[in-house]
Amino acid sequence: MPSSASTPEFRPFVTWQGIIDWAQSHYRDRIFNKDEKIPTRPGLLYLVHRGAVRLVGSALASGSDNPTASDATDKVFLGFVGAGQPLEIVAQSPFNFQVYAHVEQTKVIWMYWEELDNWPHLRREVLEIFRYQHQRKLLWLCIVGQKRTTERLISFLKLLIEEYGEASDRGYCLPYPLTHAQIASAIGATRVTITRLMGKLRQQGIISIQEENLICWLTER
Repeated sequence: MPSSASTPEFRPFVTWQGIIDWAQSHYRDRIFNKDEKIPTRPGLLYLVHRGAVRLVGSALASGSDNPTASDATDKVFLGFVGAGQPLEIVAQSPFNFQVYAHVEQTKVIWMYWEELDNWPHLRREVLEIFRYQHQRKLLWLCIVGQKRTTERLISFLKLLIEEYGEASDRGYCLPYPLTHAQIASAIGATRVTITRLMGKLRQQGIISIQEENLICWLTER
């Protein structure tokens, strides 16, 4: 059963207000609307100040060096990055990585890595969070390797709830909506299959769907 105790609490950046002031004075912050693509490039460090971003990956068609929509295969949901967490995009051919604002009024700050030398405490916290994110990605790979789709779905939901779940009256709920298509792309299934399995989990009392299509894991289970 998911438990918030299994997920370490990210401490607010000790110099967060200084970072905010610096970003505003250097025009290094921007607010994005829901589902708006966030321009990114390798070599920069991004900090999610408010809201959440959605990571998406796709493989380019063979022989293509241009990551356009016509060349890319279906997009795969790769996870969230919430407020107070860092993000880095690494160029890796033939894969294309994109970032989207997952909720309204998502605010992102960006800087060059060498600029972190001005905030040594921030650098340590960023590297600590990146190590944690790497461990979670290894768990994600283990989930995708499971044979049964039902097992992949349950393990995937548990992983997200453990990482982002917020306590409610009956369990833990994701603070961000997640579509069946996004879940399907993350675990290698079809949207129709995910819709059917999500219905079964609801009938069994394992999950519930709250307002705004938020997925909740019921602690009674």
